[in-house]
Amino acid sequence: MTAARTAILQRLRAGRGNQPLSPPASDFSVVRDRDWTTAEKLERFETMITSVNGEVHRVAEDRWVDHLWALMAAKGLTNLLASPETSVGREAWTRQRESGPRLRAYDSPIDDWKPELFNNVDAALTGCRGAIAETGSLILWPTVQEPRLMSLVPPVHFVVLGADQIYATFYQALAEQGWADLGMPANALLISGPSKTADIEQTLAYGVHGPRELVVLILE
Repeated sequence: MTAARTAILQRLRAGRGNQPLSPPASDFSVVRDRDWTTAEKLERFETMITSVNGEVHRVAEDRWVDHLWALMAAKGLTNLLASPETSVGREAWTRQRESGPRLRAYDSPIDDWKPELFNNVDAALTGCRGAIAETGSLILWPTVQEPRLMSLVPPVHFVVLGADQIYATFYQALAEQGWADLGMPANALLISGPSKTADIEQTLAYGVHGPRELVVLILE
């Protein structure tokens, strides 16, 4: 066994010839050179995410909560999971209505209310760290206040995105936000539409492994 291994390694080394021992320098131009305007990035993002059944609403920055309540009423959603400790969730809690959906907070260990979360929460609201125009993806950065399950479990996921938070490429988001110097979360999420899967006959189904609806509110 040792002799065979040695022979294989010798052939591999001989086959390398004069190839350099270190890999060539990376060329990031293909993912870096996207000279898109803010309007072009917004248009591209919306086109890409709606093409995979995502839902986008452009709303005025001071009207997004009212628009959220109207959307929930139209969809027949009676409650919303939102963190009162984040800027997005705090605004929803501050402007809740008596006749509107009941707000809920992720305020206890998951083991204590897992059945409730999986069975009785209609929708969740989160912010995001930005979006990628090239692929139509949202960047989520789960925290203790907005755990990953908020974007994975409820049937409908509402995300608030600033129009100025859209990057041309993933590379641009990494570089401009300085991910290399940040304390990364356990999971950084890229979401490009609602949960979907297909069986062997290629019949597409939504919501099997996560939210069946992804609704993005773009603040302009």
